[in-house]
Amino acid sequence: MDAVSSQPLVTIGLPVYNAMPYLPEAIESLLAQQYRDFEILAIVDGATDWSLEYLRSIASNPFMASRLRILTQPNLGVTATLNRLLRECRTPWLIRQDADDISHPHRIARLVSAIESTPNAGMFYSFAGYHPRARTIGSFRCSRGTPGQLRAIVHSGYLLSICHSTVALNVEKTLGLGGYSAGLHNEDADLWWRMALAHEIHCVPEDLVGFRQSSSSVSARNLAEQAVAALYVQYLLLSHLTQRGPQSFVSVRRRLQSLLSPAKLRAKERLRECNIRLSQKKYLHATAAFAASAAASPAHILGRLRDELAPSVGPIVNGINPQLFFEHKEALWL
Repeated sequence: MDAVSSQPLVTIGLPVYNAMPYLPEAIESLLAQQYRDFEILAIVDGATDWSLEYLRSIASNPFMASRLRILTQPNLGVTATLNRLLRECRTPWLIRQDADDISHPHRIARLVSAIESTPNAGMFYSFAGYHPRARTIGSFRCSRGTPGQLRAIVHSGYLLSICHSTVALNVEKTLGLGGYSAGLHNEDADLWWRMALAHEIHCVPEDLVGFRQSSSSVSARNLAEQAVAALYVQYLLLSHLTQRGPQSFVSVRRRLQSLLSPAKLRAKERLRECNIRLSQKKYLHATAAFAASAAASPAHILGRLRDELAPSVGPIVNGINPQLFFEHKEALWL
């Protein structure tokens, strides 16, 4: 497993923006992989902390010189950085990881094995647990099933729920779809539905990634805005499926916002806060946050428990009932 071939199959793509103090743990998890024939491609997106200095310090090690490639750019945002990762990738497959998450030691070996078994696929992904595991509860809520079942979810008008840091992308096929769509806050969910309709997505049903919930993350700081953006991505999917011309986000934002459940949104915010406080060992705050989540929406808590304990009961999807969009079709589609 440790032998290095002349033509690596995979690159690990790491977008980096103010990633300290978590970046060293992310890099260490990659260096501890059982399978080692890969390059780490880190793009530093105008970071203002010590992320770049840290990466350069470890790249000075002769062992790392051939394994870590560092590119820098002014702050262009996550979507531009992700698309540059695809363009700069020198292997057929790009394995994603965020700079505050970790890969379990057998992750890359399992993904490479899956890729070699089904090389014509467009994308692979795995399950993810919250990190650090000892101080968090639950796991990332992931869709699961065969490629046909995942495609059926998309055809039904719902979005796939996939942890971005678990994904391996076929570079040629992803670029052929246009890569990540610029201007979208949920650029990953938008790519998943386009990929599912065009190519096979395979689920590797193992927990291979530790996903960190942080109060400084984009999703934690902008959960309400992210929820509206997710509805816009679902609206784009429904527009595609029904061959309707979508309007701009600005034009339909207020109507999409009216489709959100404030109680469910509060429940999601407080449940996320619960895990963040647990990871910080602030147990009283975590208990209060969980209680607030349950009070805001008992149905949301019960749904999360079902997805966690009995995921085979029904498909795990993102989005709202597609019929709700069509009840507002006069405002959403001209």
